[in-house]
Amino acid sequence: MEIVQYFENKTVFISGVTGFLAKLFLEKILRIQPKVKKIFVLIRATPEKSVEQRLHDEVMSVELFRVVKEEFDSNGAGGLLEKVVPISGDVSLENLGIIESRVREEIWRDVDIIVNSAATTRFDERYDVALGVNALGGMHVQHFATKCCKLKMLLHVSTAYVHGTRAGVIPEVAFHMGQTLPGAEIPYLDINREKKIVEERLRQLHTLNSTPKQITSAMKDLGIERAKLHGWPNTYAFTKAMGEMMILEEMKGKDYKLIILRPTIITSTYKEPFPGWIEGLRTLDAIFVAYGKRDLTVFLADPQSIIDMIPGDMVVNAMFAAIARHSNNQPSPNFIIYHVGSSKRNPIYVGDVRSIMHQYLRKKPFLDNRGKPIRMGAELKLVSSMTSFHRHIKIRYLPFLKILKLLNLIFCHKFERSYTNSSRAVNYRLRLVELYKPFSLFLGTFDDANTENLRMTTREYSSSVDMFGFDPKCIQWEEYFINTHFPGVVNYALK
Repeated sequence: MEIVQYFENKTVFISGVTGFLAKLFLEKILRIQPKVKKIFVLIRATPEKSVEQRLHDEVMSVELFRVVKEEFDSNGAGGLLEKVVPISGDVSLENLGIIESRVREEIWRDVDIIVNSAATTRFDERYDVALGVNALGGMHVQHFATKCCKLKMLLHVSTAYVHGTRAGVIPEVAFHMGQTLPGAEIPYLDINREKKIVEERLRQLHTLNSTPKQITSAMKDLGIERAKLHGWPNTYAFTKAMGEMMILEEMKGKDYKLIILRPTIITSTYKEPFPGWIEGLRTLDAIFVAYGKRDLTVFLADPQSIIDMIPGDMVVNAMFAAIARHSNNQPSPNFIIYHVGSSKRNPIYVGDVRSIMHQYLRKKPFLDNRGKPIRMGAELKLVSSMTSFHRHIKIRYLPFLKILKLLNLIFCHKFERSYTNSSRAVNYRLRLVELYKPFSLFLGTFDDANTENLRMTTREYSSSVDMFGFDPKCIQWEEYFINTHFPGVVNYALK
């Protein structure tokens, strides 16, 4: 099946369209297949903006859509963007929060493909929020899918890091309901109990008249606590694993196909629609920016750890290839998992990335508040344990912080702002290390046998294979970071 042809006259439903990956998916389908019938995009309205305003401001007006607008304006097909229909809703609610029955019924009648990309990707998100979007959201999308009479495919975007901090080769296998990870203090994951724990904690906080800030802090702490008790390192991976379990549990006996796509760390675009487009500072990028500003000179990491990354447009290409490959007209399993990453076929190590960062920033340093280049010293120093990192903080920052605190008391809070800013900077370093430790000390490799099989099938049967490349072997990492990714991060960070 030709991939481009497959999407002709199809009606597609996309959740999470204000996110990085879904924007890339939407842009590509508009660019390669102007004969797509309709694209419903689920967007949560806010008190400040309607869904139409959010679609315009946060999606269609971003630089990513420059190419498709230029191409189709010149061809006189300006009506293409009118095929994108915003729908007010929320995946954390039943029926995806779509209130109008007329709208629901139209979607149920017409949709051929559902792409669920809705997620909160903060590692330490509030537990109630992450549970609602990442876990229950998947179940709600699945419930909604069962009512779509023409549906051929449900593609759910997860993350390879649902496997937590497992070492060795990690296979493309499913979670069964209630499964926990090795080292868990609680041997069984009861999702209904987790929902009740969240509800009870929120009740307690409201009874205590907690402020919104206190509630947010408490719910973030609860998420990390519950994740670690079940063997996961953070709330994000924990709730994404729950989402997979719930989707698979609801999949039994369904006629349509299910794909669970697990990308690793998604980086800026490799080629399409142009190199280096990115939104948000992901794992590596936050470290790069902090190092470039000299806010971070020491970090917790193993230089021999593989840091598994994949450009966003390659992930999207894999999504297109998988959907076309597993259409109802093609012989294929009813359910499959794909790992989309680079650790198996083109690994790059933390130590290499450190050297490339230093090389780039020496030639193109960040500017300070006065517009002067920030001089780069030595390469980012890596320590191998939290004990070593805490020792560094204790020696390098705490004496100054204690002196500043004392001066602030002596001089009637004259140094309040300096003390607050310095304290925040220390806490930021500690938080950065704690959040990214699962990645910087990761000892696993993601098997991608299913994904490699998909690559081979795509090469064999599609004449447009160059348009849908997702083989990490073609990436020359140093060239990509120096000429594409880091310039893209700098461009985003300095907006």
